[in-house]
Amino acid sequence: MRFSSLHVHTLFCDGEDEIETYCRAAWEGGFASLGFSAHAPVYAKTGIVSDWHLPEDRLDEYLEAVRAAALRWAGKLPVYLGLEVDYIQDRTGPADPDYQDLGLDYIIGSVHYVFPPDGGEPFTVDGPGDKFAQDVRSRFGGDGEALMETYWETLEKMIRAGGFDILGHLDLIKKNNQREEWFSLTGEGYRGKARSLAACIARSGIVVEVNTGGINRGKTKDTYPSREILTLLREGSVPVTITADAHRASDLGGHYDDARLTLLEAGYTYAVLFEGKGKWVEEGLCP
Repeated sequence: MRFSSLHVHTLFCDGEDEIETYCRAAWEGGFASLGFSAHAPVYAKTGIVSDWHLPEDRLDEYLEAVRAAALRWAGKLPVYLGLEVDYIQDRTGPADPDYQDLGLDYIIGSVHYVFPPDGGEPFTVDGPGDKFAQDVRSRFGGDGEALMETYWETLEKMIRAGGFDILGHLDLIKKNNQREEWFSLTGEGYRGKARSLAACIARSGIVVEVNTGGINRGKTKDTYPSREILTLLREGSVPVTITADAHRASDLGGHYDDARLTLLEAGYTYAVLFEGKGKWVEEGLCP
C-alpha cells in the first residue's frame, strides 16, 4: 500500500529538520505525498508562552516556505500546506476565521491543553511526565479521573466547533498514564467517554489520524488512538489516515506497519490518502 504523512513538524516549531530534508526523505522512501503541519501560534490569542509553537512573526515565512517546497517538488512528490491548531476553549481553535482565511490545504485539530476545575490557566497534558504529575496534583487535586473526563469533554467541544479536517492523536491523554497511575484505561469511565466521542466523530465527517508518533518517540506502546478506540470508530465508519507525527525526517514511515496491522485488527480494510483540499481516496491495507 502507499503511505503518506500529513502530520509533520519542522524547525519552524518543535521539529528537528528542515522542510527540504523531509521532502527528500519522503521521496526516497516512496511516499505518495507529504504534508506539513506546524503547531499554530498561540501566544497572541491565549497568552500561553510556549517553545513548541510556531512564533507569530514566522507564520508568513512558514506558509511561503511550504508553498515554495510544493513548487520545487511538483511532478515528483505532492507537498501540502497545513497547520496543527490547538483548541483552547473560549480562546482559540481550528474554526477561527484567521486560520480559515490562510488558504491551507488542511487543518489538524488537536487538544493539548485543558482547564482545571478552578477556572485557572490551562495546562498541557503532553508535557514531560514529571510536569504532568505536578499539574495533576496542583491543578486537579490529584484527581486523574477528573482530568481524563475534562480532556474527553474538551475533545468533544472541539469536534462540535469544527473547522478542521483531521482529528489529531485523539487519546493523547494516555501518554503520561502508561502505568495507569492516574486513571484506568480499561475502566468504564474511560471506555464510556471513548464510546461517546466515537459517536460524535462518526456524525462529524472528519478523518481521524492513526498516529505513530508516541511509538516513534518511545512514549507509548501503541498508536494514537488505540486498537480498542479504532474498533469503535470502524463501527461508525469513520475514515482514518496513517501519520507519523514526525519531529525528524527519520520518523517518516516509522511503525507504519504496526499502524496497518492495528487497523486490520480493528476491522478496517482501508485507510484514506489525501489528494488535495477536501479530497480523499481509499487505500487498501494489504501490503
